[in-house]
Amino acid sequence: MADQSMRTYLDALSAVGELIEVASPVDARFELASVLALLDRGPAVRMTTVDGSPHPVVGNVLNSRERLARAIGADVRDLLPRLAAAVADRQPVEVVADGPVQAVTLPAASVWTEVVTPTFFEKDSGGYITAGMIVAHDPVTGHRNASYARIKPLDETTGFVGIAPNHHLTAMARSAASAGQGLPVAVVLGAHPAIQLAACCYLGLGDDELEHAAALLGEPVRVVRGVTSEVLVPADAEIVIEGLIHADRPVHEGLVNEYHGMYEDYGDGFTFEVTAVTRRADPEVHVILPGLSSEHSYIAALPIAAGIRHALRNIGCDIVDVAVTHSGGGRVDVVVSIANARPGGAKRVMFGAFAAVSMVKQVTVVDADVDVWDEEHVHWARTSRMRWDRDLVLVDGVATDRNVPMQRDGMVTKVGMDATVTAGDRAVGPELAVPPAEVVREVRDRLVGEGWGDRLRPAIVVHSALVADRGRIRA
Repeated sequence: MADQSMRTYLDALSAVGELIEVASPVDARFELASVLALLDRGPAVRMTTVDGSPHPVVGNVLNSRERLARAIGADVRDLLPRLAAAVADRQPVEVVADGPVQAVTLPAASVWTEVVTPTFFEKDSGGYITAGMIVAHDPVTGHRNASYARIKPLDETTGFVGIAPNHHLTAMARSAASAGQGLPVAVVLGAHPAIQLAACCYLGLGDDELEHAAALLGEPVRVVRGVTSEVLVPADAEIVIEGLIHADRPVHEGLVNEYHGMYEDYGDGFTFEVTAVTRRADPEVHVILPGLSSEHSYIAALPIAAGIRHALRNIGCDIVDVAVTHSGGGRVDVVVSIANARPGGAKRVMFGAFAAVSMVKQVTVVDADVDVWDEEHVHWARTSRMRWDRDLVLVDGVATDRNVPMQRDGMVTKVGMDATVTAGDRAVGPELAVPPAEVVREVRDRLVGEGWGDRLRPAIVVHSALVADRGRIRA
């Protein structure tokens, strides 16, 4: 059986020089965040001596599309199709009798000594678990769910959990509370990256994200039953915190950083009651630098992009690629490339993307010769192919999520930009001036053969030469 843990992936990163170890002592208050921030777009990091943590701490694990693709055994150009296929496919989990994650069982009171909760930024109201995938089982409806939410310690066996009001985990917690129960959950640290990615997908209420992870793993997810509930947890993860979410026990949070890089004060969240801790014999604690960091951005951006691509599959034009930009925190700014669109097709794409994910705030539609993941290339398309009086769409008073920048009372103005070519706009033509495509590819392959592949940073002027007929980068 293939190992379904994060550690196998870390070993693979180490083998190619993409994992470094920081042996000097690191303070969990601000220093840990500083280490990850300074190496944000670089190698994964293992900190072996973190103050307050009995276990090594790892971060910057999934901080690029290339890393995410490697984690599921795909090329970058196939990453989004693989994710979109996972959204559409599901396989039942495989329940096993035991797993490495339950090698050690500890009482609830051990939780904050076993799992470090770093304080990341100056004005944060406390320290947080940021890489905790929360798997839940609603005893009322039978629904299962896997998603992410931040958790802050309160006292020896309780914590605060911050969940957006429209998330499925909130609906399940409120369902359990209405029946006079807490919602059984488990906070999972260190599951296989494919499982973590699946937990970030936008699915329907009642869809179990662990079932959709099978399409990324290539086999069903192996799970074990919790030691204090019927929650099913990935058997090969590093650490699990079992407990109950009490939607009827509100707790005020205070200031917290958000994906857009600024602070929010959302008011009250729910109480998390710890019931047990289980772990491997030698676990590592995964930490995601929150705010506007690469790992925090990409782990959400790719599943959101896959969900949008899936939602747009019958929109009436060929969807070539979808990006959710890092500058938009991996959530609110979307770029879609299309081919063979009928007149008005770009506007249909805009409204389809707005409808697919409520937090999406702006959508740019480009032609297939534009690399949607290159923000400079996209901006070139906006400045070179748009007429602002004709191609800008403003939609005022749209309901959105509470975490969207500039929303007020749950409403925001959404913007669409049609940066596709319109016939008749230019006398000569809208294409980029580039060397012949076959020459660019031949030279690129030659440089890769001479060992310079990791130094290649293509200029905008050659992107059109490297983009295939349907818009995929030929890497």
